[in-house]
Amino acid sequence: MSLPAVGVSGWSQGSSSTSYGAKIRAPHALVMTFLFRSGSLREKLWAILQATYTHSWNLARFVFTYKGLCALQAHMQGQTHQAHSFLAACLGGMLVFGEKNNINSQISMYLTSRILFALCRLGVEKGYIPEPRWDPFPLHTGVVWGIVLWLFEYHRHTLQPSLQSSMTYLYEDSNTWHDITDFLIYNKSSSSK
Repeated sequence: MSLPAVGVSGWSQGSSSTSYGAKIRAPHALVMTFLFRSGSLREKLWAILQATYTHSWNLARFVFTYKGLCALQAHMQGQTHQAHSFLAACLGGMLVFGEKNNINSQISMYLTSRILFALCRLGVEKGYIPEPRWDPFPLHTGVVWGIVLWLFEYHRHTLQPSLQSSMTYLYEDSNTWHDITDFLIYNKSSSSK
């Protein structure tokens, strides 16, 4: 693909990723904002718009950067290599998602969990990891839940803020019952209601 064609393709894919980012982030931001954020309706709507914009804009910039860097490397070397994808994504990731904020942290954590699973599957596929004789998923899930609840109970500050909020709601705010609105709307413990 020529470099001008990459520009057109990158622009098209950038706009697709903007749309994708909005479809993914807006519903998530809507739910999380109305469940866990205080403030006026205007402040909540503004927070939803900001989160959606940040997610969408970052995805668009990343796709454009990644595709451009892959094409540039292929153009310079006359062919594509697996390393091109890795290098382009590393540089694009640092440039676009390198700022530590809630949106970038969530995206990074989302990807981390998926690549760990994928690398395990690849390890089995390539023969680096022996094929399990039994399904390891129940053990994996048990360990994950054991660790996250231990961290929540004894080292809460290490967990990501939205996970802390969700777990506080599930495991602490649910200890008190005021009336039917706790079930229908939002249950907060008396210390935070």
